[in-house]
Amino acid sequence: MAFWQEKALDEMSEAEWESLCDGCGRCCLVKLEDEDTGKVHYTSVGCTLLDEHACNCRDYANRSAKVADCVRLTPQTVRALGWLPVTCAYRRLAEGKDLDWWHPLVSGDPQTVHAAGISVRGRVDANEDDVPLLDLVDYVTNWPNRVPRKGR
Repeated sequence: MAFWQEKALDEMSEAEWESLCDGCGRCCLVKLEDEDTGKVHYTSVGCTLLDEHACNCRDYANRSAKVADCVRLTPQTVRALGWLPVTCAYRRLAEGKDLDWWHPLVSGDPQTVHAAGISVRGRVDANEDDVPLLDLVDYVTNWPNRVPRKGR
């Protein structure tokens, strides 16, 4: 049995926790929250530190210092964040689900997240440094919180 199937999120080592990230980059997309409803809308705009080809952070170790609103995922925050993508391994495990077939820990291949269409590779339209705050609404999209057909 795999570690993520036998351990609770709180019981995982740091290495195990970090390995749960599938490298999709979806959580690194800029999100907008509707002040009236609280609903979160994804955009196709990447965080200033998102490497949109590798689908990871350009400065992971220092991300919180460089990006003021970067959220550090912990077992507690994962359970509280309603905006994590439905494909997110942390969210899936917190909801009692297993990892999907394309997750690198299951497939053994870090490229399956891209081949399945789960990652942001080729889907980021801009970097947040290049988009004025008021223009972010023009980039709202729904694909980051959906499972693509080939990912099912």
